[in-house]
Amino acid sequence: MNTRLISRIAITSLIFLAAILLGRLLWVRYMDSPWTRDGRVRADVVDIAPDVAGLVEEVAVRDNQPVKKGDLLFRIDPEHYLDRVAEARAQLAARRAELELKQREAKRRVLADDRVVSQEERENAGLLASGAGAAYLAAKAKLEEAKLDLSRTEVRSPVDGWVSNLLVRPGDFAHVGAAELAVIDRNSFWVYGYFEENKVALLKAGDPARIRLLGSGKTLSGHVESIAHGISDRDNPTDPRLLANVNPSFNWVRLAQRIPVRIRLDATPRDVNLVAGMTCTVTVSPKAAPEH
Repeated sequence: MNTRLISRIAITSLIFLAAILLGRLLWVRYMDSPWTRDGRVRADVVDIAPDVAGLVEEVAVRDNQPVKKGDLLFRIDPEHYLDRVAEARAQLAARRAELELKQREAKRRVLADDRVVSQEERENAGLLASGAGAAYLAAKAKLEEAKLDLSRTEVRSPVDGWVSNLLVRPGDFAHVGAAELAVIDRNSFWVYGYFEENKVALLKAGDPARIRLLGSGKTLSGHVESIAHGISDRDNPTDPRLLANVNPSFNWVRLAQRIPVRIRLDATPRDVNLVAGMTCTVTVSPKAAPEH
């Protein structure tokens, strides 16, 4: 056997062994390593709904516009609420005058001779003064409520972020509690990675994670914040009588359930435009167990 043939056999064997080793490494990485392509970028979305009703007088923002906390989003016509404030002030003034009158009457009866004013009249005067005081406090609270409603005609952003799903227009009637737009909180971005159930046991809170965004190819760093402790069982719904409705069929090939794992981002680079709903690949590097 010549040297050339031996060399070919050796090279072929090395290539074959390298292929087996590489295949084994890929198999272990795919089957046993905690990673998933099913990741989603999430963010806190604040539904902006007015606390008072009325005609929308002004919309101060555009769709997708960045806003700061406290920036004006839209304004409701304040005329009705100005009238309520004026009415509440007048009512408060009337209650104040009534309170002063009842207090003076009660004081005069206390100072009067027992032959002129009976004990019962003194007590009644004191009770009337106390009632007038309660009515004054109620009117004062009514004025504060009217002022609060007036201030709420200006709807402002509660967080730093971006306007989204702007539906309100000048002239629309805004209803109490009905969302007119949303603001995406710029400081609340996080990632949900949906890991196969056979890989969740490898994960622990605090494990470092790498997030690769599908659209931009950018890689972000983070760590496991928490792991979900419950998902819906679609094969076992409940019937109207609260009995288990068990699926009579069973597939021999069972796909692993996907468990949500929340990933907290360590930092967001300035050149990365995160959008809630983006798809990403999440790879977690489990920390080595401490030696005892």
